[in-house]
Amino acid sequence: MKIAIPVANGTLCPHFGHCEQFVLVDVDDDSRTIIATRSLVPPPHEPGVLPRWLHEQGADVIVAGGMGQRAQSLFAQNGITVVVGAPAAKPEDIVGAYLAGTLTSGTNLCDH
Repeated sequence: MKIAIPVANGTLCPHFGHCEQFVLVDVDDDSRTIIATRSLVPPPHEPGVLPRWLHEQGADVIVAGGMGQRAQSLFAQNGITVVVGAPAAKPEDIVGAYLAGTLTSGTNLCDH
């Protein structure tokens, strides 16, 4: 499994489309542990670009603070599970909580 986290200043960015980079976290499906991470600078934000680009990077899940409904639909069309309302935290902490089933997600921080 590969989990994408949009980050700015080392923590989850409240809106995925305004992030500085994406941290892609590779997870071993059997042990549910992090096996690798890498940071990538995304292409310029335009409607539909990031879901397609993250699909090309092999992402299975994206965890974001906020994301519009259209973007959520585009991620779903690319086979990527969307989790919104995640708190600002370090990517490794977010993924650890996601894998443990303890990730607290709240209100989607984006309303478009």
